[in-house]
Amino acid sequence: MNEYTMRCVIRQHRTQNVHWMIPRPVNSLFTGRSELVQRIESTIRNNDQDTTKQKRLVITGIGGIGKSEMCLQVADLLRNDFWGVFWVDVHNPSTAKSDFLAISKKIGSAAESVAESVQALANTKDRWLLILDNADNPEVDYAAYIPSGNQGVVIITSRVPECSQYSTLPAETLEGLNKEHSTQLLLKAARRPKASWELCKKQTLAIVQLLASHTLALIQAGAYIAEGHCRLEEYASKYKQLRERLLKHYPKQQQSRYQHVYATFEASVTVLNDAGEVGQDALDLLGVLSMLHSSMLPLHVFADAWDGAKVALSAKDNETSAIDTTAALGEWHVSHLPRFIDGQADERDDYRLSKASALLVSLSLVTRHGSDERDGLSMHPLAHAWAKDRLQKRQQDEAWVRTGCLLALSWTQPEMWQMFEKQLQPDLKLHLQSFLSPSVQTIFQYGPLNMILPIFLKSGWALKTMREDKSLESMLAGIYEVFQIVPQNPSEEHMGIWDLAARNLEDMGHADQAAKLLEYVVKVRKNTLRETSPLLLHSQHTLATAYHTNGQIKEAVVLLEHVVKVRETTLAETHPDWLASQHMLAVAYWANGQTKEAIALLEHVVKVQETTLAETHPDRLASQHNLAAAYWANGQTKEAIALLEHVVKARETTLAETHPHRLVSQHELAHAYWANGQTKEAIALLEHVVKVQETTLAETHPDRLASQHNLAAAYWANGQTKEAVALLEHVVMVIQIILPPTHPDRKVSERNLAYMQSRAESRELVYLMKSLFLL
Repeated sequence: MNEYTMRCVIRQHRTQNVHWMIPRPVNSLFTGRSELVQRIESTIRNNDQDTTKQKRLVITGIGGIGKSEMCLQVADLLRNDFWGVFWVDVHNPSTAKSDFLAISKKIGSAAESVAESVQALANTKDRWLLILDNADNPEVDYAAYIPSGNQGVVIITSRVPECSQYSTLPAETLEGLNKEHSTQLLLKAARRPKASWELCKKQTLAIVQLLASHTLALIQAGAYIAEGHCRLEEYASKYKQLRERLLKHYPKQQQSRYQHVYATFEASVTVLNDAGEVGQDALDLLGVLSMLHSSMLPLHVFADAWDGAKVALSAKDNETSAIDTTAALGEWHVSHLPRFIDGQADERDDYRLSKASALLVSLSLVTRHGSDERDGLSMHPLAHAWAKDRLQKRQQDEAWVRTGCLLALSWTQPEMWQMFEKQLQPDLKLHLQSFLSPSVQTIFQYGPLNMILPIFLKSGWALKTMREDKSLESMLAGIYEVFQIVPQNPSEEHMGIWDLAARNLEDMGHADQAAKLLEYVVKVRKNTLRETSPLLLHSQHTLATAYHTNGQIKEAVVLLEHVVKVRETTLAETHPDWLASQHMLAVAYWANGQTKEAIALLEHVVKVQETTLAETHPDRLASQHNLAAAYWANGQTKEAIALLEHVVKARETTLAETHPHRLVSQHELAHAYWANGQTKEAIALLEHVVKVQETTLAETHPDRLASQHNLAAAYWANGQTKEAVALLEHVVMVIQIILPPTHPDRKVSERNLAYMQSRAESRELVYLMKSLFLL
């Protein structure tokens, strides 16, 4: 044992706490974190560490998470290890000075400034513990508050992650409590008898999830319940109605410094207001994030929006904006981007965005994520709620418009969303749901109708890409109501709406209505645009797709041959639009019985795409999928299975489980397995597809009915007679409601059911005889 350690041991034996300057007692509601408390206690008491360094520990975390309460616990445990235990609130210079002068007076110093007080504490020969609470301003150098020497121990609490640099001991980051401790804290605060805790576990967990295990929020919720304002089982529903009131409620006893959750976050606004342009940019960014979901927003959205702004400004004089003004993004949208994006600049500059986001991160208001495709920002749900609720009505409207322009212009560049669809789509879906949560009628009050509509239409195309078909249908219904229009009676001035509406009708299983609407769109555009117009060709391509879906195969082939021929004269061989038309023509050929032509064309498309598109690109996978289907129809079963297995594997890495494109590939692979005699594999895959579609598609949707029909056929082939008959009876019952007696799909299903029913009894008898024979 060295001389210094010996002195420490002797001092500990004779130490008695003389000065105890702690602002409040430990909170009786303190729950969990016992391992962390013990670790800190052990680290501070450990005398085997470097004796030449002062022991300093920094605890960081979001406001209201319990950093100060942790210090109260540690101070209480270590009280008799120190001659003096002192607490300084450093959230602003005046409180820091007041607390330091009080310490000086207590220890008999005549210090008149912070510096003199700090020096007086450094000169004290007895052991002391100094807690610097609320070191939350990233612009302040808190080293000025740390006494020199190694006689004392310093604990610093901060929301600023960079403050960890002051720590000579391993810094600690405070996260939310785990579920068990969160429920215990809530029930303690609600003053529920311990004997009843298990009975209300479900309701308690719902509140814990709602409040994201935020310590102060759980205490507030418990106090609200304990004071009789609502019952435990009512809190979740009341929170959704009265969020701001509930998060500003606070207990009368054992209050935290900020009293309620929102006050912990509002304290950071002072820093933002004092930070000049970067502070205002940070507030702008906070407003944008508040209009979206609290989950991760990829930073590439901001870069894509700048790129989209250049496209919008350069396209203001082209024929698209001249004919379809309802769909056009333009100068108004660029001018309403957040101020830290200069859409008029010749080069993109991310400096202001970087500074603004860094400032918010430094205040623990947002979290930065840093992987390649998931480089982005997220917020704690309660910080996110505060960011929205702090805005006045006018400010919220303005924030929605800025966010809408950002998203709409970013969707002009959809490649990133497509390439990482599975990883990004869950977040994008949540962001869109939050962004579109006000009613359509309400949103149109935020700005000029003709400027808000393009934002809606861009959002609609995003919903279409994600196959959020019902959400898109609902949004379109709101647009129809505002403009007093209906797709059954289209008008020329709303062409952008009809484009989107027709695609939605097709996706919702109404291909006949989609075709009629698109026939009108094509007719209008043929009268106003030249034959080679990309807009006209796109409309004709889309109409041909609707024809194909509606069973009008010959019409689809004729129209697609025309589109392919025209695009051949205007586009390069590798252009996505030309390849898309060739792809669709091949699909139509296949449906028309022209299998060889279909295979030849698809093989060409796939070959070109393999040289121009990434392996997981949706267009490349779609072409491979359809080539595999053509192989299967041509009797090339092994080639079909190999290609489909590749497509399914790729789509499982890029698309959500419920995405129709992933499901249709699994369906097609199951079909190929069945044809190849791999009945068990086919059944397993079809059962999965049917199960997912039951949660995502209407009972009458053609895709759902097709999957059920094929599963029934697979059951029959596998000898599962009862299951086959029962499932096909259901399919026929639905089809007879939605399809006329002459429809070919209805005829096929009815014929197959009649066949199964006529042979079911004899088949069951054969199985019974076989089983008796085996016995």
